[in-house]
Amino acid sequence: MNGTNKSPNVAIVGQPNVGKSALFNRLIGRRIAIVHDQPGITRDRISAVCTRGTQPFVVWDTGGVAGVGESKLTTQVRRAVEGAIRESDILLFIVDAKHGLSPVDQELARMLRKSRKPVVLVINKIDNDKQENLVADFASLGFSRSQSVSAEHNRGISELLRAIDQLVPLSFASAEIKYGTSHIKHPLAIAIIGRPNVGKSSLINSIVRSERAIVSELPGTTRDAVDISYQRDGQEFLFIDTAGIRRRSKHSSSVEVFSVMRAERSIRRADLCVLIVDLTMGVTAQHKRIAGLIQKARKPAIVVLNKWDLIKPKRKEKQTMAQLVDETRARIFFLDYAPALIASALTGENIGKLFTLIEHVRRAAQQHVGTGVLNRLLRAAFAANPPAIISGHRLKLFYAVQTSGNQDRQLQPLEFVLFVNDPRLFSEAYRRYLEARIRKAQAYPGLPIILRLRPRSETREK
Repeated sequence: MNGTNKSPNVAIVGQPNVGKSALFNRLIGRRIAIVHDQPGITRDRISAVCTRGTQPFVVWDTGGVAGVGESKLTTQVRRAVEGAIRESDILLFIVDAKHGLSPVDQELARMLRKSRKPVVLVINKIDNDKQENLVADFASLGFSRSQSVSAEHNRGISELLRAIDQLVPLSFASAEIKYGTSHIKHPLAIAIIGRPNVGKSSLINSIVRSERAIVSELPGTTRDAVDISYQRDGQEFLFIDTAGIRRRSKHSSSVEVFSVMRAERSIRRADLCVLIVDLTMGVTAQHKRIAGLIQKARKPAIVVLNKWDLIKPKRKEKQTMAQLVDETRARIFFLDYAPALIASALTGENIGKLFTLIEHVRRAAQQHVGTGVLNRLLRAAFAANPPAIISGHRLKLFYAVQTSGNQDRQLQPLEFVLFVNDPRLFSEAYRRYLEARIRKAQAYPGLPIILRLRPRSETREK
């Protein structure tokens, strides 16, 4: 799952609709995995850090085994679960007490015993003491460690956490001491955003060179946000493979509504957003909406024009690329700060250049403009094009500074504070003008520029 983790990996496995996602959400203390009564909702592995025990661990919610329907995905989902078993340190085998023991449970039990990994049998949906007698039905599975819980009602979770703590390998003890201190370097969280079936999961698979995210020709395969850890050149990354965002009116079920909510939340928690555009379709109205979500969240961004292999000409490649980039920028003009990359997730062409762009954005975020340089730049901009007079008053700039921002974040927007006579005189058109003047002096690729205005009296300035 993540060979670079400093914390143990704990995987939740089980057949569909036994409560894996509910248990996942309960362990981490917040709702990430989609919880729904439709079998097979979670089709891929989702990870987050659980800090509720004595030491942190990474908990993985796997796709349901032998899901109902969508037979094209069954083999891939099973492969994902097998990968989770292979790469985990501890396994939580969850069963449904109300439905009783099933042949699928027995098959899974055989797989888990062969893994020779520590297993805790989690008997879910024991909502009260009267239902404890249902636990006996699962004794034939032969696991020495078991815990009855109700993930929905938070029953037995503390006891389960203690059982997990007892199984954590000693090799992780030193990592526990360092975890959560101010010196830890958090991975760069990158959200892969786009409408359904544009190649988001394929892009991540091309990067990590394994089928970590399920790829299918069916639109909307990734229904939840799938966190995938990756290391490259000593740098830790966390790729967030989000559910494809569709128009709300076209959602086929409530699950699609939840997926859009998760995708929007993924944008907010990401350090950098990568917007994927399908070159065979071009920029659609939905791409513009997604770009608007990224802009509204004021997130650093990169645009990847995917499926280059399908339209790649035999001649004049560079000219075609330049034309496609120009057309994309014209359609998504409000995200003009985002550099664009033409690539093919299927063939891997230009995928490595994505990390070059990420590094450019990171370096730009680390640049700090001196107060003197910034004020000379802005005063020159005011002199060249004075603000319009509004209600008999004109905006006046006293001085400006660049804020230090959040030191814990590797990537963040550039923020400048302008002390003026009256912030209400600052129009949106003049904001765009000042941003353009700043970018003319320094491009700051991939980074939004935030201008915050604060009032300061003219007499105080004097």
